[in-house]
Amino acid sequence: MTSAVRRVLGQPSVVRFAVLLLVIAACGLLLLVAPRPDPSDLPGLADRLGGLAPVVAVVGGALLLVALIPRTFLTLASGAIFGPLEGAAYALLAALLAAAIGFVVGRLLGRAFVAERVRGRLARLDGWFTRQNVLGVVTVRLLPVGGFGLVSYGYGTTGARMLPFLAGTVIASTPSAFGYAAVGAAVTSPGDFHWYAAAPAGLGLIASVVLLRGWWRAERARRLAAVPAR
Repeated sequence: MTSAVRRVLGQPSVVRFAVLLLVIAACGLLLLVAPRPDPSDLPGLADRLGGLAPVVAVVGGALLLVALIPRTFLTLASGAIFGPLEGAAYALLAALLAAAIGFVVGRLLGRAFVAERVRGRLARLDGWFTRQNVLGVVTVRLLPVGGFGLVSYGYGTTGARMLPFLAGTVIASTPSAFGYAAVGAAVTSPGDFHWYAAAPAGLGLIASVVLLRGWWRAERARRLAAVPAR
């Protein structure tokens, strides 16, 4: 740990939280101004990197996800470079590493500030995150509530446990990883089609049904509880 990091971690919680917001804002600005790669250059990238290609794909992909680059884009690129199966595997490993980094950064910089200041409904929401299991993480990951990196930072500021968070992240990311990697591979091999390219749409439909059913049951239970006993 560098002296600069130790100095930041030694600051009051409000200063650390401000640093977290600055990190997120800087990543968002970088996302806007960074040049986009030419898709036609992607297929030959693995050959140029040689044996380091998988390591670069996983570590570099994780850093890009932490920098708020959309996971969909990185998974498509991974499929275009490595093919559908290898591309999906590297994209999943990058997502796992990025989730761990984002969670730890959010926990170190933002948790103390949130724990000291949340009140009322926000405190109940924080308690919900603290009690979450793997299924709860899967549910949040599948909802369109924010980008992959932003959700990882946010989870770190709550009382959520790290292992269920990482497990839920991998489970939620797996179908779309194979689907988007297959689409990315198909861009460079138009004649090939893989059945798991339809996985994101299928998972989204199933998740929507499950979430709506859960919401309906919770709403029904709430209404029944509100009816006064006779």
